[in-house]
Amino acid sequence: MRALVIRRPDDWHVHLRDAAALAAVLPFTAARFARAIVMPNLDPPVTTTEAALAYRERIRAALPTGAQFEPLMTLYLTDRTPVEEISRAKAAGGVLGCKLYPAGATTHSAAGVTDVRRLDAVFERMAEAGLVLQVHGEVTDPSVDVFEREPRFIDAVLAPLAERHPLLRIVFEHITTRAAVEFVLNAREGIAATLTPQHLLLNRNALFAGGLRPHHYCAPVLKAESERLALLDAVVGGSPRLFLGTDSAPAAGALEKLEAFASIHGADFYGLPRNGGTITLVPEPWEVPASYPFATEELVPLRAGERIAWRLASHE
Repeated sequence: MRALVIRRPDDWHVHLRDAAALAAVLPFTAARFARAIVMPNLDPPVTTTEAALAYRERIRAALPTGAQFEPLMTLYLTDRTPVEEISRAKAAGGVLGCKLYPAGATTHSAAGVTDVRRLDAVFERMAEAGLVLQVHGEVTDPSVDVFEREPRFIDAVLAPLAERHPLLRIVFEHITTRAAVEFVLNAREGIAATLTPQHLLLNRNALFAGGLRPHHYCAPVLKAESERLALLDAVVGGSPRLFLGTDSAPAAGALEKLEAFASIHGADFYGLPRNGGTITLVPEPWEVPASYPFATEELVPLRAGERIAWRLASHE
């Protein structure tokens, strides 16, 4: 194959951070994606429509000259999110959903939700307004094994929530287990999931290959090889309920499925038009840099120092 041309993709789960960090990472996203769902877990978190729209303007101001990229905003849910904020978000436009972080589950989640039932009125209003609930799906009980936190969340939180709110559209973010795949593929209408490249590429052995590898730590953590294969099989199966959650992803001998996974399924689920432009990938190996500048520090990318078989040649 000489080149692969696909519809310009979208990233349905991205962390752009803010200030100098935003300036450092935004060009990489904007060079590849037409749109992205921007996560709201800044410090302090983006809990209001006013804050989300202000953040959107900071993102737009940080774009490289000539970049064609649209940030799609989200609100950070807390135990005290008022129903009226959902109405304000709908009226303002530009806010596509609300992110549910169980308190303490991941980065900047201390202000997250301690009991989802406290937000049932908020979820009802979201369903009425057509806003999507994006869910970080892990329980935070320290007595639960770290590799079992996602399956336990499905049983204890997500499945009951989806049943209580049958019209609420839900994206189960960055799924990592066979249990999550089976839940999403067999769930009622209006439930989908994002998948990340790291969870498709790596299993938990990567955390210890050649010694402790801290740059392979993420939340949710990498899982066993059997879980990774379940994710990969699901993506190759082509379900429209599964779409790209960040950057590009391995195609597992199924390059004909890449465009739908990266460029079509997410847009259709969120009710947005499919992008009109294209990107061109060519089978030319390149070496991933050991690090990139990141404000006053350095950022170590996934697969740092390794060779990747395909590179981005152009986008239109």
